[in-house]
Amino acid sequence: MDDDFDDFDDNGPMGTRNKWVFEISTEVANKVGGIYTVIRSKAGVTVDELGDHYCLIGPYNENSARLEVDPMEPTNEIMRRTLANMREKGVKVLFGRWLIDGYPRVVLFDVGSVAWKLEGWRKEFWEVAGIGIPWPDRECNDAVLLGFLVAWFLGEFRAQCEQCEGKQYLVAHFHEWMAGVGLVLCRCRNIDVSTIFTTHATLLGRFLCAGNVDFYNNLNKFDVDKEAGNRGIYHRYCMERSAAHCAHVFATVSDITALEAEHLLKRKPDIVTPNGLNVQKFQAIHEFQNLHAIAKEKIAEFVRGHFYGHYDFDIDKTIFMFTAGRYEFSNKGVDMFLEALARLNYYLKSSGSEMTVVAFLIFPAKTNNFNVDSLKGQAVVKQLRETVMEVQSDIGKRIFESCLGLASSANPQEGVTKLLSGSIPKSEELLQSEDLIKLKRCIFAAQRPNLPPVCTHNMTEDAKDPILNHVRRIQLFNNRADRVKIVFHPEFLSSTSALLAMDYEQFVRGCHLGVFVSYYEPWGYTPAECTVMGIPSITSNLSGFGCFMAEHIADPTSYGIYIVDRRFRNPEESVQQLAGHLFDFTRQSRRQRIIQRNRTERLSELLDWKSLGLYYRKARQLALFKKYPEAIRPDSPKTPQFRYPRPASAPPSPGSSRASTPLPSEHGDDDDEDESYDDSDPNFQPIRMVSRGSEVFEGSYPVIKPIIKKSSNSNGN
Repeated sequence: MDDDFDDFDDNGPMGTRNKWVFEISTEVANKVGGIYTVIRSKAGVTVDELGDHYCLIGPYNENSARLEVDPMEPTNEIMRRTLANMREKGVKVLFGRWLIDGYPRVVLFDVGSVAWKLEGWRKEFWEVAGIGIPWPDRECNDAVLLGFLVAWFLGEFRAQCEQCEGKQYLVAHFHEWMAGVGLVLCRCRNIDVSTIFTTHATLLGRFLCAGNVDFYNNLNKFDVDKEAGNRGIYHRYCMERSAAHCAHVFATVSDITALEAEHLLKRKPDIVTPNGLNVQKFQAIHEFQNLHAIAKEKIAEFVRGHFYGHYDFDIDKTIFMFTAGRYEFSNKGVDMFLEALARLNYYLKSSGSEMTVVAFLIFPAKTNNFNVDSLKGQAVVKQLRETVMEVQSDIGKRIFESCLGLASSANPQEGVTKLLSGSIPKSEELLQSEDLIKLKRCIFAAQRPNLPPVCTHNMTEDAKDPILNHVRRIQLFNNRADRVKIVFHPEFLSSTSALLAMDYEQFVRGCHLGVFVSYYEPWGYTPAECTVMGIPSITSNLSGFGCFMAEHIADPTSYGIYIVDRRFRNPEESVQQLAGHLFDFTRQSRRQRIIQRNRTERLSELLDWKSLGLYYRKARQLALFKKYPEAIRPDSPKTPQFRYPRPASAPPSPGSSRASTPLPSEHGDDDDEDESYDDSDPNFQPIRMVSRGSEVFEGSYPVIKPIIKKSSNSNGN
């Protein structure tokens, strides 16, 4: 049997004779949430490793499958016979290739075609697993149908494999509780397959954090059965917990989720499999800086329109910050971000800073339509731009005609008149009265009596919206005197939008800083996406991404990864720390921001699936070892060991940064961001702050009294 596994842990593709890997999820070719991003982005690397013996399994969704899947018939005889036998018994199944990187094979089951079996399968699941499913829970019913179809498929596939020469080894990797029914059935039916179960976020953990409980301080104190029952999810919790315990290998996506799963699911994960991204490296380092400058100018155009009539700040001395994600006000740390912005506004005004901060909040919420004032602002600026271009064109024509035309010049000494070719026009000849009228009309139209809106849309429940209510409390209403402006965009970004015509990736590239201080974030793709695009970000030590970067980088701040402590500090101290990071960032010069972006972009290798895919490979190796201990070694392949050292130019102390910090450019910002600077430049010294207890200071740094109420929750939201 050892001979059969000789090529399993080599560096080349997996053997094409006797190894099969199936990955099961409800988000295969079906975009619902973050697992879709994980599976889609990882597929290319997995296909490179496993070839056509890698297959994804999920439910059939006609709307998405029609656009994302290329239907075809299987060429492998085992797969062909397996699907043929299931189709003969009335199962509708689509086989094809997913139109993404790697072109992986997919098997999509139409659960509706076997809905008539639901009652019998629910009864069988109760008999073999002791888990009852309430009839009205449609999501669980679909999970039962998919689980039985997957177990049926794997059992049939195993039976067909017995007709082949040599031993065939199967690995089935299940993602999340909705796919876990199939795993439980595989173990109950003793199907010869190695199983892996990955929880990306525990079900009970999400519900507990949504209820604003002191989650991490009470992990070992929760009565999990009682808490799940009180929230009406006990049957779902049982499905997740049974899948975790039945799997040969139990995995989570981060250390913080592993701690959560150990207490809530009562099993310590065997391995942590971090989430990665497909990283597109540029040939020259200045290319992504150029993309930043282009995207930043598009954001600046929106800002000019949104703040028309109050556009009294220098756009070249403006920092664009943003936060985005699911609209979970406390879990995503929006409350802490807004609180820190209020502190930042005070710091900037007290220190006399010329910098302005525009903070974007991108969270989908219920709206009626665009805010009329927001649309009007873009129209006013567009009209002014077109008028100026028209006047500019007319002035250019007048200069051209004047320089090209003939003019007479008298010479009194010679008593003759000469004809000269062209003349320099006078200023009053260039800007004529009709041009002045056009410009004055546009200037008068750009005046507004009211303040620029905080929200770009009309909210359905304005009085109940948590973001708007918090803005009212901290009183950041985009006044002229405020150095921090807020733009709440309650809709996902789109390049076809009439207001901010940018897709999310382009918008991220155009910003200077992403802020994601989540209270509950098993991984965190948003800061990871910032990192691979070279945009610095602020995260928390309660997110999987933050823990991962802290573990693998000696000095994350020097690489543009700021980590706020939300686990071991109270809310007031965390807000002070976050406000300090924001203020430090606004004090950086243009040169420092460029160097920091270069460093941040270098971390993309750390998040590339070409590196992190090895964790999934080790999970498969471990599952096979537990199923066939006599056939495989448990210590192969090795998982990567990353450790980014502290940059050589990092300062030994905050005080040394002032003397060597390079002077800012004339405009103090990054208009010419196509320039690239080497981060080994000894002149680069990031500005840092010193914190002691609840006070934060550096030199004459202003300190204000807390405006966030301390709660009994030491990790409060």
